[in-house]
Amino acid sequence: MIALGKQTGYDIKQFVDESTRHFWAASYGQIYPELRRLGEAGLITGQSEPTGGRARTVYQLTDAGRAALTEWLEPEPDPTFEVRDEGMLKLFFSDLGTREQRIRNIRTMRERHERTLAQLSTLEQESGHIPEGPRLALEFGIDLHRGIVEWCEATERRLADEGADDAG
Repeated sequence: MIALGKQTGYDIKQFVDESTRHFWAASYGQIYPELRRLGEAGLITGQSEPTGGRARTVYQLTDAGRAALTEWLEPEPDPTFEVRDEGMLKLFFSDLGTREQRIRNIRTMRERHERTLAQLSTLEQESGHIPEGPRLALEFGIDLHRGIVEWCEATERRLADEGADDAG
């Protein structure tokens, strides 16, 4: 985020909330310790620029930070992909509950992903020209959430049909 221009911790949080939060969220409790770690490693520098009587530190990349970013941007042979989704966890353990709970959980997952899909689609329509990297990430997010919604819809139908067969 700092590579995009000088930023405060607050600026970074706002930027994350408006851009990457759908796939990489960050809290102030993560941002400020990371800024401290990057500073200690010599990858960023911070300069005090108070405004309106409020203390604020503006950070920018050092040459070493830019080099580390360039290295980080290189693909890894086996990159980490991690999903933390409570709906998926409930689905995994849904054999321990009722069919109705399972269907309600899938419906809740679908509704959540429909909301995210709507947000991303609105962002796509309102964004005008955005750089290629963010645009590709946005397209990926839209396709990902659309696929999850479709899976949930098909699974809800299948489970409802199976439940009707069991009852009949």
